[in-house]
Amino acid sequence: MPQLAIHKDFLTEFAALDKPVRERVAEVFTKFEQATHTGLHLEKITGARDDRFRTIRIDQFWRGVVLAPESGDTFLLLRVLPHDKAYEWAKTRRVSVNTATGRIELRDVAAMDSALPQLEKMAAKAPERLFAGVSDAVLRKLGVDEQTLGFARTLTEPFQVEAAQSLLPPVQWEVLYGLAAGMSPEQVWEELGAQITEEVDPEDLEAALRRSPERVLLVEGPAELMAVLASPFDLWRIYLHPAQRSAVEASYRGPARVSGGPGTGKTVVALHRAHRLARSGGPVLLTTFTSTLAEALEANLALLAESSGDTEAAGRVRVEHVDRLAHRVFREAHGRPNLLVQARERELWQRVVDRLGVDLSPAFLAEEWRQVVLARQVGSAAEYLQAKRTGRGRALAPTKKAQVWQAVWEFQKELSAQGLWTHETVCEEAARLLADRDDKPFAHVVVDEAQDLSAHQWRLLRAAVAEGPDDMFVVGDAHQRIYGPGITLGEVGVNVRGRSSKLSVNYRTTGEILGWSLGLMRGQAVSDLEGELDSLAGCRSEMRGAEPSVKGFATWDAELAYLRETVGAWIDAGVLPSEIGVSARSNRAVEQAVLALEEAGIPARALARGTAEGGGVAVGTMHRMKGLEFRCLAVVGAGNGQLPEPRGLTPEEEDPGAHSRDLLRERSLLFVACTRAREQLSVSWHQEPSPFIEALLS
Repeated sequence: MPQLAIHKDFLTEFAALDKPVRERVAEVFTKFEQATHTGLHLEKITGARDDRFRTIRIDQFWRGVVLAPESGDTFLLLRVLPHDKAYEWAKTRRVSVNTATGRIELRDVAAMDSALPQLEKMAAKAPERLFAGVSDAVLRKLGVDEQTLGFARTLTEPFQVEAAQSLLPPVQWEVLYGLAAGMSPEQVWEELGAQITEEVDPEDLEAALRRSPERVLLVEGPAELMAVLASPFDLWRIYLHPAQRSAVEASYRGPARVSGGPGTGKTVVALHRAHRLARSGGPVLLTTFTSTLAEALEANLALLAESSGDTEAAGRVRVEHVDRLAHRVFREAHGRPNLLVQARERELWQRVVDRLGVDLSPAFLAEEWRQVVLARQVGSAAEYLQAKRTGRGRALAPTKKAQVWQAVWEFQKELSAQGLWTHETVCEEAARLLADRDDKPFAHVVVDEAQDLSAHQWRLLRAAVAEGPDDMFVVGDAHQRIYGPGITLGEVGVNVRGRSSKLSVNYRTTGEILGWSLGLMRGQAVSDLEGELDSLAGCRSEMRGAEPSVKGFATWDAELAYLRETVGAWIDAGVLPSEIGVSARSNRAVEQAVLALEEAGIPARALARGTAEGGGVAVGTMHRMKGLEFRCLAVVGAGNGQLPEPRGLTPEEEDPGAHSRDLLRERSLLFVACTRAREQLSVSWHQEPSPFIEALLS
């Protein structure tokens, strides 16, 4: 029986169609499964770039464009357009499968072809091609196909990659962008590694569609199709509650900050604030600390723009994670940086230690350089002797500080001699470049998940906008800090004193789940972004539900059996698999949980291979739970020896401060994971429970 899949770009356009057209689309496609088993209603397109494209009649004026597979039963609805435009669109596009990710890709073949002659003419006059140092074999391994490869070989400048974003398939563009930004193929591979699927058959569109939940929605029958078309946008993701509206609509004399516990709507506030500032004119930067979260912000901003009918304002908002901004500014002035890879950095520090005979580890020196020298912009031995070392834990006598400074000086001299940069130094240089500019690139900057930004990232953002009313707006929760040491905003020139507010109502999680999760953080000294002790007191939920299930087992096999039983019971109760999440501390535990569920006939997928959306249970590490939510969530492997992760802890004897900070970060990871659950939470372990949980069992 044929199954209909819907490309999500179509859903963003569906709501803009006139009501009679929407109704006719729904009528045609609810009958699709029965009407297409013999190819009825599907017409071939003469001159199409992809001979699998078909059109389907909506009415006399409108046509749907459908990808009909050569084998398999899944048909992909791509667009609904007026008759002539539908044929024109289909004659310029092609669908393919990325050989690295195994996912579906849609590209404008004609636009790429038309751009080539001018690019080739420019390249003929250039002394060097942009990707001359990267072989065809490496590009193919990274998923670059033959058409994109030919296109890439004509490029001579990084700005051409940015200009080509609308032409290239997204993942292939990300590969070229990373290489153009100075990343090595290995670093690009590492970035892609979360998505790579081995043994990809580029002809198997059926499998590719099922591996592409971020782009394709598989519809199970007419009833589900009608539900999708009745509510094509998940408007709850952008709904602004009255308690949040005042923070969005207020006018501030300078930078402002909104804090709040999990589920209180901080990200929604940031989205609406960026959109509101854009309506008043001037470019707005909406930023965060990872590309994954930036992509989610961009998708939700588009959702907000569509629902509000103000796409013009959204067009003035640039969504870009902070490191990408840093590299873009750096490249505009200096070209691509020669980045220092992690293994090479360890070698350089070890060489310095051996040469100077310093009795401190390379790891300690590297952290001292990042958290003190770079974070506080220390430029001399005298400044280092006076520098604050808050959070470092291990006290250093003046003679020892002199040794550390000598090691740092030698390391920095080596970087300079070899022309090497790190992401931190790229960010610092970008901040310097922007600080020297009178024409700032943005009128406003809005920051989500502010607690996870470092000092050099904050200096970059401060330099990206002129000081003045409504210049910066930051949201975050220090209790959810999972990256890096904490800093205060005042130290990096962002003064929010008197302009801070706090959200206290959790709109996501039941009171029972929230209460248990808050217990994990009870008694922990957490500093907020203003240097004060933060508190989750007053954070509450008005929703009620079941108490969390908290259980231990003798073996890992017994724990996985309980996971299968729990998830199966949720599904039997009517919860969709896509509304269920499973979280663990390690990638290995994630893979084993996926296998356990699949063996029980429960569809499951690792988040490392896709997004949180799709048709199966989402299983991911605690880091990957950031920014997601599920009706039901199971945390597994929460035992002593697994949480905290031993390899994630700095030895206490080496650096007591870093050890304490690592412990708090591991505790915060568990807190973040548990608060992703909306209605039901299960927490389990085998053998002994994590010390974070043990205190809650007495």
